[in-house]
Amino acid sequence: MASDTITKSAHDFSFKTIEGQHLPLSSFAGNAVLVVNTASFCGFTRQYTALQDLWQRYEDRGLVVLGVPSNDFGGQEPETETKIKTFCEVNFDVDFPLTEKVRVKGAQAHPFYKWAAAELGAMAKPQWNFHKYLINSDGRLIEWFSTPTSPLSSRVIKAVEAALPH
Repeated sequence: MASDTITKSAHDFSFKTIEGQHLPLSSFAGNAVLVVNTASFCGFTRQYTALQDLWQRYEDRGLVVLGVPSNDFGGQEPETETKIKTFCEVNFDVDFPLTEKVRVKGAQAHPFYKWAAAELGAMAKPQWNFHKYLINSDGRLIEWFSTPTSPLSSRVIKAVEAALPH
């Protein structure tokens, strides 16, 4: 994991895929990435549909949607990775990448989430499920969107289009 003192970009961090494989964010260099902490049993779970739509709309232009399951808010992601993956595929036809379940808040938060909070400030920390961070093709964290902000809102679309590689 990257040390806070030498971290230059989101590309310095790694997750594991929902299948358990190493997933360095550097593998997305040259692409815009929307990182979203997700939960299967949340009132905002329907955003999976919008995230999948956003992914299909912009994948060929260089957008990666990365779902990051987390059980940090309301215990709304209690399932195993296998059950989470099946739930997403069966109910929302999700085929964008998903990570293993991680913490996104507090002292045990994944290093990416600690870095993102340090980069963008306390207001940009996830306050609930389906918080979104936008990373540009160089790995810079350029924007965040709160839980209620739809992935298909004009604000998100405008930011994504500006972040896409040219």
